[in-house]
Formats: sequence, structure tokens, C-alpha cells
Amino acid sequence: MRMEQRISFWHRLLNLIAPQACVICGARLAIDEQVICVSCNLHLPRTGYAANALDNEMARRFWGRIPVERAAALFYYEAGSEVSNIIYDMKYHDHPEIGRVMGRMAAEEFANEGFFEDIDLMIPVPLEKKRQRRRGYNQSMEIAQGVKEVTEIPIREDIVVRTTFDESQTHKSLSQRMESVENAFRAHEDINLNGKHILIIDDIVTSGATVCACVKALMNCGDIKVSVMSLGMAK
Repeated sequence: MRMEQRISFWHRLLNLIAPQACVICGARLAIDEQVICVSCNLHLPRTGYAANALDNEMARRFWGRIPVERAAALFYYEAGSEVSNIIYDMKYHDHPEIGRVMGRMAAEEFANEGFFEDIDLMIPVPLEKKRQRRRGYNQSMEIAQGVKEVTEIPIREDIVVRTTFDESQTHKSLSQRMESVENAFRAHEDINLNGKHILIIDDIVTSGATVCACVKALMNCGDIKVSVMSLGMAK
């Protein structure tokens, strides 16, 4: 039996024993569906930003703060909406596989727009060590792994670390968010990234403060180009 056939057999058997549900609507997933059903995928509030990654609402959030080559999110995120279950289940209900599946989906769509051209490496926004130990994984890394499966762009976890534990940013103002993460990251300055084009991977972009703080730390590693990709973008 070929490997693909064995995987398909076990996937079908698992689906019979423990049916999987769409994280958005709760409907039972078909054998060939993962994480979200076809209907919810069809109605996912996509941003379309990858088609104009140089100038869109997400890219403009970084203008004047950090130099960004491209920026795109797969869908619009609104706290409390059914679509927000993608992020909530991934982060808080121990479902890292959601990150990989959605990362692959986003990468396949973005690749059609040339979004990944000349990207040298990906850096997922790191979690502070205590938070990652408690959660068991970094959701941004899971997303990056899904992107890598499609693009084969290497991932680097050893360049930048998060040095502070920050509480939820949801109810903070822009100035409060910027202040809380201003010195939250540290890059290994002995690593030379001069001339590299780096893709920062995050789960959600809201004010952009976290990404900006991460990129500013990376600027100590040389003259770099930066692009940003996320699953969600808060309106």
C-alpha cells in the first residue's frame, strides 16, 4: 500500500471514530475538508491584500514606523465573530494543527499573487518562554510551518527572542500597545542578516505594534528588507 493510500485510510478511519467539526460553523467536516468546511471557506472574509501587497490597509499600518516591502492577511478578524474561532481555537484550545492548515491555505492563495518572491527566510513572532511552555507551542510557528510546506522557505527561530510576558492587547489603545511591547524583543546581534528579505509571520495584526517591535530588534542584525504575513487582521 502506498504512503498516500495509508494516510488516506487512517484519516478516513479517524474521521469515522472521531468526526471533525468546522471551527467556524460546527458542521461535520467531509473527508476531504480540514479545519473549515467548504461553505465557510467560500464565505471567509478574505482581505485580498496579497493582490496589492505594497499598498493596502495592513501595509499602511506600518508606514512611517518600519520599512515594509509587502504585507497581507488572509482574512478580516473581528473578536467574538464566528471567524474568530479560527484564532481562538488555535491559541487557547490546544489545536496547533489549525495554524498549519490555515498557513498552507494562505500560502497557496498568496503564492498565486507572487507574494513570496525573493523572500529569503521566515521568522515567526516568538512567544515569551513561559507562555510557550504553558501553551505547548507557538501559534505563529505553526502557521509558518504550513507556509513552508507550500513555499519551502526556511524558518529561523534562533534569531530573535521575546524577553517579556505581555498580557492581552485587545483592550489597549494604540499608545498602550506600543509601550507594552516596545522592548519586548531581542535579536542576536552576532547573526548577520545583511541584504536578507525576511517574512515576519504572526497570527493577527491589530495595531501592528508587536510586529514593529520585533522588526526593530531585527534591524540590529543588518540592512534587511521586511514583509509581513498573518492569518487575521483586525479592522
